[in-house]
Amino acid sequence: MFVMLLGLLVTGIPLAFVTLLVALIFALGWFGPMVVPLITSRVYSFVSSFVFVSVPMFVLMAAILDRSGIARDLFDAMRLLGGRLRGGVAIQTIAVAVILAAMSGIIGGEVVLLGLVALPQMLRLGYDKHLAIGVVCAGGALGTMVPPSIVLIIYGLTANVSVGDLFTAAFLPGLMLAGFYVAYVLIRAHLNPALAPVPEEDDVPTAEKVRLLKGLILPLMVVAGVLGSIYGGIASVTEASAVGVAGVLLSTIVRREFTLGLLKGAALQTLQTVGMIVWIGIGASALVGVFNLMGGIDFVSELISGISENPTIILLFMMLILFVLGMFLDWVGIALLTMPIFVPIIKTLGYDPVWFGVLFCMNMQVSFLSPPFGPAAFYLKSVAPPGISLATIFRSLLPFIAMQILAVIILIAFPGITGR
Repeated sequence: MFVMLLGLLVTGIPLAFVTLLVALIFALGWFGPMVVPLITSRVYSFVSSFVFVSVPMFVLMAAILDRSGIARDLFDAMRLLGGRLRGGVAIQTIAVAVILAAMSGIIGGEVVLLGLVALPQMLRLGYDKHLAIGVVCAGGALGTMVPPSIVLIIYGLTANVSVGDLFTAAFLPGLMLAGFYVAYVLIRAHLNPALAPVPEEDDVPTAEKVRLLKGLILPLMVVAGVLGSIYGGIASVTEASAVGVAGVLLSTIVRREFTLGLLKGAALQTLQTVGMIVWIGIGASALVGVFNLMGGIDFVSELISGISENPTIILLFMMLILFVLGMFLDWVGIALLTMPIFVPIIKTLGYDPVWFGVLFCMNMQVSFLSPPFGPAAFYLKSVAPPGISLATIFRSLLPFIAMQILAVIILIAFPGITGR
């Protein structure tokens, strides 16, 4: 099964269709046509989950943000707060990345937005290109960790864990990782001031300051509406996603940016993204279902559990598997293929599945940046200035990958960070 899966993936067929094809071939070959209804019922239970409704909502929210000027105004407003601090523009880029992550949780849109808005600004001010590229890519990838993260929602669905609990547990680790990036920028800028020059003092008129600060109000209100309604117990994750879409739509209306063209473009982008996620979900659910019926889960459980008597070594081995898979597959496929196998083992070892979910998301942070297929690098390449090659981008990301691995180690050593 595994060999056929790898063989078909190498041919370039999309993951969703490969998993579905392999599942059907082995189901019909092993059990005969009577097993097909079992597969369809498993797939149906996955895609008909109420929490799944929040995925298109958050994608739509990101798509509208992408097309409006909200993110650009947010960046301009944060420029005032950066002030004369050395490395201030890089730090404000990380702060904007955290706010954008808390608004939508979509990686691609964030990296592209920051690549269009923040990267040219930093390069113009004379920032070292490796530092600027790393900040944009790593900051954009924070959407994986900071709630409302779609990675957490998909994990919650596959692991049968409360998404609200996952959001609460991931909040502090997400901010911790952003804090690592800020500390790294400050230390590098202090040790080598040429890497991050202090911008020339430009006297911004008071009226302009007020206008720029107004740009902070709407995004922060949307964040407060989404996260406040979840943590306040007012709304479920699914309902909060609708609050977010309503908030972003209202923001575009207030800013007089709303057009039917904007809404149509955002809806089509959402359809494309969610279509991919649903198809991968269908294929992976079918594959894992057939794998279960054939006794594959028991086989893998015994294989992994037999590595060592020490639960920590088994956990580290799982992290290594996820890390290697992250180099070649996207996170949706990894979550849907591995979590139905890993989570029961984690429960058997006595670990908390919510904590493991945060650990999984932190590991997926690394996969967004790691070569050869780090999606964040490709997103940035699509909007980067002509002189910046993929090799330059990947080289710039190495210190940030090291910080992400450090964050994974800290989460394993101190599970209390997640509040679990």
